[in-house]
Amino acid sequence: MRIVIVGGGISGLSLAYFLLERRPSLDIIVLESEKRPGGKIWTDKVDGFLCEGGVNGFLDNRPRTLELVAKLALTPLRSNDAARKRYIFSEGKLHLLPESPVAFFSSNLLSLCGRFRILYEIFAPKGRKDDETLAEFARRRLGKEAYEKLIDPMASGIYAGDPETMSLKSCFPRIHELEQKYGSLIKAMIKLQRERKLRTQNSELRTKDKVGPGPGGVLTSFYDGMEVMINGLKDRLGERLKTGSRVVSIDKKGGSYILYLSDNSIFETDAVVIAAPAHAASEMMHNLNKDISLILKGIFYPAISVACLGYKKGKIQQPDGFGFLVPKREGRKILGTLWDSNIFPNRAPEGYVLFRSMLGGARASEIAMQEEGRLIQVVMDELKGIMDIKTQPDFVKIYRHEKGIPQYPVGHVKRLKDMDQIVNRYRWLYLTGNSYRGIGVNDCIENSYKLAERITEGI
Repeated sequence: MRIVIVGGGISGLSLAYFLLERRPSLDIIVLESEKRPGGKIWTDKVDGFLCEGGVNGFLDNRPRTLELVAKLALTPLRSNDAARKRYIFSEGKLHLLPESPVAFFSSNLLSLCGRFRILYEIFAPKGRKDDETLAEFARRRLGKEAYEKLIDPMASGIYAGDPETMSLKSCFPRIHELEQKYGSLIKAMIKLQRERKLRTQNSELRTKDKVGPGPGGVLTSFYDGMEVMINGLKDRLGERLKTGSRVVSIDKKGGSYILYLSDNSIFETDAVVIAAPAHAASEMMHNLNKDISLILKGIFYPAISVACLGYKKGKIQQPDGFGFLVPKREGRKILGTLWDSNIFPNRAPEGYVLFRSMLGGARASEIAMQEEGRLIQVVMDELKGIMDIKTQPDFVKIYRHEKGIPQYPVGHVKRLKDMDQIVNRYRWLYLTGNSYRGIGVNDCIENSYKLAERITEGI
């Protein structure tokens, strides 16, 4: 049986791997439109600096990703313990993000009233079962100040999104689930802690497990960057992966699917999986089904730019920690900055540091698409105001993503339901990728694993 996978990002590559693992006899072809595979996983080595143009890691709390890494004989690299400190820029200065209840109540990040308002969370009314925005949820459960200073920057840091439109159920399903089950996040954490103690007395497991509504886990990558994983999958797939092969249209004739490529070549296949971004999938499927094409076209991708700046250590004050995020209320033009050379080794030459700032997102896409000189100046002005860096950087590299991270607004669940109803009419046609059920590397790999199971069980 021939299966063509359209899209050579982490979703398409891992799906091909899992399919071959389960059925080595399958005729698998992966078509990637760009000259390099990997999608938003893009590691660039320039002048001794190692820059991540997109994804900079994954959390080590999902076993499927670590299992894949082990099967590829790769060595994962957990972020440095010294980089656990994270900051929020609020009211003109950087505040250390509290890591414990005691630290939280002694922190000045929130006012005294804001801190005590969070205790009311245990009494706050439960939200709707269907869906609500992240902003509605946070204001109701934690209060306005906690929303603006904590939840808002977290949302922009993960999704580059706008909490006023983001779907709680789609973006943070675990939090939605805990509230519906326990009525309170505080109650949920207490009960989950008790359940965990009853399940095991293993001290190692207690150390590694994190009980709470957040994702948990430690940011993990590789010594030579995230592209190591892409190269590992690329090597396993060999000639099955065909780069520079852009699919422009998909049609169905009899029991086969016909894929038309931009170079006028044609692929005929028994099954097709579209693992490309929703906006690209929309164009490909226009002739096959206009309704599904319209649904996919409605998934919004704001523009995002990543600015990597390197400095000689003697020129600036060496920061301590992971980096910082910026709430919307501060009126700044960057979403945040990661101090990459603090997080992982091999990110900057000896004697230098590397910073990585994000611009754009759902609230300010236009900023991300400014010309390069203007972008660099914006980042330098912001770092001057936030970190008091007044010197010129010794290294600069800009990465633009005109269509960055897919957004999951309220109504996303219904969109997926409508999409599935149409796709399920076509035997051996599938959609996967970060446009639908999770944007992270872990989500993509887990979804690919499940889809591989589903496809092979149907053969």
